[in-house]
Amino acid sequence: MVCYKINDIIRHMFVDEAVITVSGGKGGNGKVAFFPNRRGPSGGDGGRGGNVYLKGDANLTDLYTFVRKKVFKAQDGVDGGIFKMTGAVGNDLILSVPIGTLATNKKSSIAFEVTDTETQIIVAKGGKGGRGNIAFATSTSQTPRHAEPGEQGETYELHLILKLIADIGLIGLPNVGKSSLLNELTNAAVKTAPYPFTTLEPFLGVHEKLVIADIPGLIEGASQGKGLGVKFLKHIEKVGLLLHCISSESDDIESDYETVMTEMKKFNPELLKKQQIILLTKSDLIDEKTQIQRLNKLKKTKLKVYPISIYNPSQFQVLKKMIADLFLHT
Repeated sequence: MVCYKINDIIRHMFVDEAVITVSGGKGGNGKVAFFPNRRGPSGGDGGRGGNVYLKGDANLTDLYTFVRKKVFKAQDGVDGGIFKMTGAVGNDLILSVPIGTLATNKKSSIAFEVTDTETQIIVAKGGKGGRGNIAFATSTSQTPRHAEPGEQGETYELHLILKLIADIGLIGLPNVGKSSLLNELTNAAVKTAPYPFTTLEPFLGVHEKLVIADIPGLIEGASQGKGLGVKFLKHIEKVGLLLHCISSESDDIESDYETVMTEMKKFNPELLKKQQIILLTKSDLIDEKTQIQRLNKLKKTKLKVYPISIYNPSQFQVLKKMIADLFLHT
């Protein structure tokens, strides 16, 4: 279970991708200097440039930090000094990202995932400091008058992707009531309307310290990029419990269920192993006989099935108790 230290309801558009440029600091230049009274060279080496690291922060939930600022550079090393003094090393730059961030070096295609708050992952090394003229003294050249410049630090473009981390994910076809359900469970303020794709980004809400995600509607062909495409299928990968919302207004609820399950299987068969509960939403729009018929059809899936309506407080109490039994009382 993933719990966040959040006191208020999250009313936040989810930023899940960013491309940034990271650069290690330049190494300091070597120094050309001599001891007094012609006693030989004394120029010191330059200091190494700072490195750039990524580190996980459990208090971050998305990549919004990188929306406006996209270029990051560690501090340069200090030039060498007289009397063999080595320049100071440049300060490292540590970029905080949410746990679960996947970072890909666009040049090398090497990828790594930030999985905890302790490990610092180096993504751009600082340049080496240049050698001072003392390093070039030989028996035949006792007063060298040259030194090395510091090396430039590494510069890379990183593609950051955050796979949504939440306890509960609301999934289903468009316009089945997921956003209304999130609003009711968490007092979030997600836009709702009676037409498809009202939700174009994942939204988060918090219920009893549990993070709930409203994952935008999937359609047939989503795993091949149709509709909102695979952009949102990936968010299901790290959700603990799936609440599969199916509208009671549908004329073919079994087909609705299979459509979503098929797209999940095509994208990643492992998604089908996640714990899943079916919610027959908008139950107030059908009569009791029709509701029973449709619930029985959905029970063929061997999953738990609950009718739910935002206008039926008793049904919501059943849902909240179920969530508490699964997460809060364990």
